[in-house]
Amino acid sequence: MTNKIQDTEPFLEDGERMLSSVPMTERRSTWKQVMVWVGFGYVVTGLFVGGVLAGFGGQPGIPPITALWAIIIGMGSLLVLTFLLGVVAQKTGLNLALISRYSYGEIGTNLPLIIMALLTLGWFASITGMVGQIWGSFIGNPTGITVFNPAILGYENIPPITLENFLSCFVFGLIFTLTAYFGIKAIEGVATPVAPVILIIAIIVGVGMLNEGGGIAPFLAEANKLGGLGLGNAITVVTGSWIAGVVMGVDFFRFNKTVKGVFAGAVACFVLTNPLLNIVGYIGAVSVGQFNYVEWMLEKGLLLALIGVVAWTASLWTTNNAELYCNSLYAGPVLASYKKPVKRKNIVLFTGILGTILGSMAFYEMFFADFITILGAAFLPLAGPIIADYFIVKKRSYNVAEVNAQPKYRYAGLVTFTIGALLGLSFQYIIPLPFGLPSGLIALFITIVLYPIVYKLTDAKRDIEEVQEASI
Repeated sequence: MTNKIQDTEPFLEDGERMLSSVPMTERRSTWKQVMVWVGFGYVVTGLFVGGVLAGFGGQPGIPPITALWAIIIGMGSLLVLTFLLGVVAQKTGLNLALISRYSYGEIGTNLPLIIMALLTLGWFASITGMVGQIWGSFIGNPTGITVFNPAILGYENIPPITLENFLSCFVFGLIFTLTAYFGIKAIEGVATPVAPVILIIAIIVGVGMLNEGGGIAPFLAEANKLGGLGLGNAITVVTGSWIAGVVMGVDFFRFNKTVKGVFAGAVACFVLTNPLLNIVGYIGAVSVGQFNYVEWMLEKGLLLALIGVVAWTASLWTTNNAELYCNSLYAGPVLASYKKPVKRKNIVLFTGILGTILGSMAFYEMFFADFITILGAAFLPLAGPIIADYFIVKKRSYNVAEVNAQPKYRYAGLVTFTIGALLGLSFQYIIPLPFGLPSGLIALFITIVLYPIVYKLTDAKRDIEEVQEASI
């Protein structure tokens, strides 16, 4: 199988190193990588999470101090995970598909890759739907045409998808697909000029919504009435909103020149961008009844509405580029392992068109809330075997030359991730943890602890024998 994959490398490579390590001569500027992470982290999910914490739509929420703790613990956990995975990527220059071989096996790695391919497809469809929704609100429905009504599937509370919404999704989905087609340089080209502007807009609008609600005193008085969500559930929502992004970070950090650059990128996303959006979303939901500040800007006149819509589209452009780019790096090696090599750019085109169709047909409106909750509960443990294998079992040392010489299956990775995912779902939906502990984080911790134990029982003997044979 290894030979088959190696034979396809010249066919698959297009400068994005799908099946090989990124050499130092091809590493990218730290500043550009930081801007990619600012833009990558700037997505309506952050505002949506803020709205969830604020009990938007009459749902359970949490008071402001508890919300801050949920953001600090949730984002802090994501920062640590992203940094740890980023260090592995920076040190080896390998993408997720190749790094996972050490902990999941050459064919076993298809499990996390298939999961990540589906997750990034779901995110691409959701973000495309977000853009279409905003443009649909801005344009209105002058044609009077409805393309799809979610009510026929039982979603009576979701408004019909208008022709304007549908076409906006379709057009921007194709634009996002085009830039992802050209790879990391095109992603940097979009992110670098956009990132600083969208951060400034978020701060200004957050202050504006707070003032419209009467200021800090009325905001605190209303926010302190919230309850019913619980700190543990809130942390699960926060982590669930970004677990896919944490794992995707591997595919960007392999382009970093230094570990300091990895830390700077993680901080840009999980200390700067995402917490800011969480707070703005929380303030908006409490003060003016709307977590999405662009929807709020649409009511403030044509100029502000236009600025909001354009800035929002530009910010989501950088995020969706990343989703589609990484999706191709997951699907490509899976197909190659089954002797069905497909070029990265062709995967981008196929997935982009499929995601655009899903986004145009209300995937975001119907499924997004459940989507991120399940992500936080079940798929946070996916990173556990990688972290445990590199930092605990292999003592922070991977021989990159052996990436194509891994066994087909690493049972330690497959078993512990499966256990972690099942525990995460059980903790979230069947057996709640005491003290409101977050299901996904606890499941991840258990996965990391279990991995070295299962490794000794399943894979360690084989590795020792291989080392002994190589030394003869």
